[in-house]
Amino acid sequence: MQPETKQKQYIPWMIVGLMDFVTVIGFDDIIYNFQNQGLVAVTSWVIMTIFYVIPYNLIVAHMGSTFSELGGGITSWMRQTNGDTVGYFAAWFYWITGLPYVVDVANSVVISFGWIANGNGDIQSHMGNAWFGIFTAVVFVVFIWLQHFFKNKSLEWMSTIGGGAMFIMTVLFVIMTFAGLANGNPIATHPFNFSAFMPKHFFSLSFLSTFGLFVFAMNGSELAAPYTADMKNPAKDFPKALKMIAIMTMFLTLFGTFSLGVYFNAHHLPNDLKMNGSYYAFQAIGKQFGMGNSLMYLFAVVQGVYMLAQLAVILDASTRVFLSDVAKRFMPRQLTKKNSDGLPINGYWLTTIICAVIMALGGMLPRINDIFNWLLNLNGIVSPFSTCFLFWSYVMVRRHADRFPTPAYKFIKSDKLGFIVGLWMLIVTFLLAVLGFFPTDADESTFALMLTLNIVVPIGMVVLGFMMPWIAKRQSQRGNAFGRSAWWVFTVVLGAGLIGLISYGMYTNLLKGLASVGLKAALIALVDLVLLGAIITFTKNGRKGIVEAD
Repeated sequence: MQPETKQKQYIPWMIVGLMDFVTVIGFDDIIYNFQNQGLVAVTSWVIMTIFYVIPYNLIVAHMGSTFSELGGGITSWMRQTNGDTVGYFAAWFYWITGLPYVVDVANSVVISFGWIANGNGDIQSHMGNAWFGIFTAVVFVVFIWLQHFFKNKSLEWMSTIGGGAMFIMTVLFVIMTFAGLANGNPIATHPFNFSAFMPKHFFSLSFLSTFGLFVFAMNGSELAAPYTADMKNPAKDFPKALKMIAIMTMFLTLFGTFSLGVYFNAHHLPNDLKMNGSYYAFQAIGKQFGMGNSLMYLFAVVQGVYMLAQLAVILDASTRVFLSDVAKRFMPRQLTKKNSDGLPINGYWLTTIICAVIMALGGMLPRINDIFNWLLNLNGIVSPFSTCFLFWSYVMVRRHADRFPTPAYKFIKSDKLGFIVGLWMLIVTFLLAVLGFFPTDADESTFALMLTLNIVVPIGMVVLGFMMPWIAKRQSQRGNAFGRSAWWVFTVVLGAGLIGLISYGMYTNLLKGLASVGLKAALIALVDLVLLGAIITFTKNGRKGIVEAD
């Protein structure tokens, strides 16, 4: 008798949709743009839904259907349409530009735990910036271990629970809002009329610079592309998942923003609304219906699970996009390593290391709320830039349709019209990314530093992207990428840069006491050691003990 072959377990398209949904939109995304634009955000959501969200998701569906047999997502699409070199840079920039959001997600997990423990959003008085960074780092390390322990099974059940619960909580918030209005409960925003939803200064820099955050809030659906290989009929089912996401996104954004205008005065919003607004909203609606803080605590738990699900999908899917279909000659050997469970374990650790650097840079800002707002602003820059690769690959597919497989799902039958729509999406996304460099949330004391960080961090991402092929080339030629003298240079430069961060923290926090300064210095020193060890690991001879990716 022949041995029985184990039947492959496929992921249903609805589960893929929920896995993707947690990376696309959440209640917090509605809060972020509500603080930037107030009730005008409703009009902006309508415009962006018609001219951006719908074509965006259908373009992803078209690309996923065209290359349904490939598991690298945007990486595969760019390699197929533009060659290996461009494919590598697309993979690198798409992956690394998602890391500020990974930090933001981990921060949100810590904040949700803070609300559960303290019952309020005054996290600054319970922990300083350094402890906030340490707890965020702990979330990374613990979760990477969990990913390894559960062997990616955590993706499915956490995404199903987190995505479904978040959607239900938002629907509940909207229903209770309208029930309250029907009972004659007051509206916080005045005037609450048609003109309140119309922009007053549409072409001002401060207003246009906020649209990058809309792109950041709505993109990410392409992260489901690596899971097409785990679907039974990806060419037909993947578009279904994308359409489901589009419908859920439209409901959340439009009705959620409207409901926020009922409970918050859109003309006088709290300064920490982006960080704590979701909790304030459920706290307000719970008290209005005589439920106390029960809804707030329920939301805090849902938010924690939802953010952990985001972290799971982003860590796994973005690393797959980065490493699954990148030509090996562009990457140091260590980054092609997979463990016995098939997970790109060094990719996870490199993610943690770069996120630690971003957290250290954010620690230069005076308050946790400033750190949170800066990370969001940074996401409004780098996230649209990375999305440009999606539209670039789509434009190439429509321009050279005869070179690629005919998809089971085709967005716009005419290749010429499809090319025009793709080019429109590419240009708009690029312009919104450029406008995002303006730090919307900064005040006079933080404007210069936030603007500097907004410029320095993307430049650093580009430089690292060019360094990886250089390191890989030196490895192939010499075995070891660098000699002893180069190590001394790296150590001195790295040490000087991080000492500069410590010095900045000491001067800005001198009045807060030596304990705070010492803790910050210890945190930066720890990051220093981690980075030094990482550089040694990722640039030495990688031939021994490495199971390379297929």
